[in-house]
Amino acid sequence: MAATDWGFASDLEDVSGQIAIVGIGDADPSKASGRTTHEIAGQAAERAIADAGLTARDVDGLMYVPFSGDQMDASAFHAHFGTSHDLWTSTRGGGMVWAGSAPHEAALAIRSGQAKYVLNTFSVAWATQRPQMVGGPGHVHAEDLYKQNLEVPFGWFPQPVYFANIATRHMHEYGTTSEQLGAIAVACRRHANLTPGAVMHGKPLTLEQYLASPLIADPFRKEDCCLISDGGAAYVMTSLERARDLAQPIVAVLGVGVGNAKSGVYWSQQGDFTATPQQFAAPHTFAMAGVEPDDVDVLACYDPFTIVSLMQIEDMGFCAKGDGGRFVSGDTLHFDSGKLPYNTHGGMLSHAYVLGIAHVTEIVRQLRGAAAAQVPDAQVGVYGGYTGPQASTLVLGRR
Repeated sequence: MAATDWGFASDLEDVSGQIAIVGIGDADPSKASGRTTHEIAGQAAERAIADAGLTARDVDGLMYVPFSGDQMDASAFHAHFGTSHDLWTSTRGGGMVWAGSAPHEAALAIRSGQAKYVLNTFSVAWATQRPQMVGGPGHVHAEDLYKQNLEVPFGWFPQPVYFANIATRHMHEYGTTSEQLGAIAVACRRHANLTPGAVMHGKPLTLEQYLASPLIADPFRKEDCCLISDGGAAYVMTSLERARDLAQPIVAVLGVGVGNAKSGVYWSQQGDFTATPQQFAAPHTFAMAGVEPDDVDVLACYDPFTIVSLMQIEDMGFCAKGDGGRFVSGDTLHFDSGKLPYNTHGGMLSHAYVLGIAHVTEIVRQLRGAAAAQVPDAQVGVYGGYTGPQASTLVLGRR
């Protein structure tokens, strides 16, 4: 029996229905492009602000992640847009988990009058940086002293190895198969082929092709692993009242939750090896939003590997733990299946590896009825963010 005390939920204030996402923008995703992260973020921010019908001077709040040191902070924002006004700033934004939890922080700032229009942005140029062997998730983990001394010497590195081991354990415990992991990869690739601009657009993938692809870290094939890309996205948030005066359909934030693993990025020490902190994030989020998993019309999860998609689907309550393989089989995840449309832009497996923020902009497009692989009459959409140490759940609804 897996341990149940290996993580916990963050204590977040109820912000249901207080703010809306009113502008979205995606930078052009690509392989190595030679662009900088500031250039990429600038393009995404320009598009998000224009989508909201605002100007850069209207934006008085800015959110980004602090750890990479190359994100669009206040100085980069002003340099790009030629502005100089005061900005409320927060380093609790960006991609990954924070793509889902940023609306909570923004709601508190908007409610307290610290900002009216908050921009959350994230960008990467990891494909461009790759020849210099810098950037990317492997580089970050290679600098960790614990991993250098207690994981790398035993071959427990990098991320494909971590999650190949986790997938093997899931197969052992629950009978999950390669064909079931392949169903996730095939669904995401189909959606990317329907999405102009996706990095893998024009490169179809069948289950037979997936199974014929060679193993790179048993049981993973390259199709089980996310891309390395240049790209980014941004979205603008404001109060529900202000949103009603803007041009776009209202997509309200209904619930936000964060779950935490006590073991951090050391998956080998996690109490439940085949689970994610969505076990702790999702129940609180759905309760805040007043919805159940069965109410969700479209789901987008941070998908560095197919097994992470499968585990999050289980841990968020869309099926019982251990039933994920059987649940995702066939066309369950396809946008037109009428079941659980998943990563309808292609996700990080096939759209671009921009660390989850493009998942949020895709959910907004779905709820506006403007996605390329549009789910009919989508009313409730969910984003599941993930880093390993944390997971976030964001519920959005059309209003």
